[in-house]
Amino acid sequence: MSGAWVLIILVTVSSIPVVAIYFWFRAEKLQISLARFMFALLAGAAAFFPALIIQELLLFSTVTHGRMALFYEFFVRIALSEELSRLLMLFIFFWISARLKPGEQQGAAIGLVAGLGFAILESAALSASDIGIKIVLLRFFTAALHGACGSRIGSAAVLFRTNPIQALMRIVTATAIHGVYNLLVIQPGIQPLIAILIALSALTTAILTIRRVDKTGETT
Repeated sequence: MSGAWVLIILVTVSSIPVVAIYFWFRAEKLQISLARFMFALLAGAAAFFPALIIQELLLFSTVTHGRMALFYEFFVRIALSEELSRLLMLFIFFWISARLKPGEQQGAAIGLVAGLGFAILESAALSASDIGIKIVLLRFFTAALHGACGSRIGSAAVLFRTNPIQALMRIVTATAIHGVYNLLVIQPGIQPLIAILIALSALTTAILTIRRVDKTGETT
């Protein structure tokens, strides 16, 4: 399959959750305009670049084999670097739109969109490498994973002002979910299926959290 077709397929697969989330926002009447939705997508996509830089800086490691090497690679170098990059872009996003005073619900919702934006650009980058059909098929679930983690990071970006401990817990949770998914998805046998279930469960809880916060009467 040519690189162009791989690019089209990967971006299309990663874009399906974006369309679904946008229409869900409309159905839930979340006060997020199309312009803010697209800006959040771009902010998430932009997080891909600082993540690359951090990952290059973290290439060194005194641990080269064993469980510690796996932990460093999947939880620190990949998961933590991507979540911190997302946090940076969301801090910038909320600083630019500070006059709107986003609450936890909007933070989680914007973070969800940003996570999906990151997944789209990551998929586009993957098209330039020699990847197997397994990775192509998994991109939908990887997009869901990024959205779920992004939602937690978006909530953390807002909570840092009022509850930094809770914000740090959201970052740790997002990193843990991301790291476990990355570790399981490359394993043989049934473990990629477990990774898929983790991604879908994490996305479901993120959506339910946004709905729960909405029903408590938060002003967005």
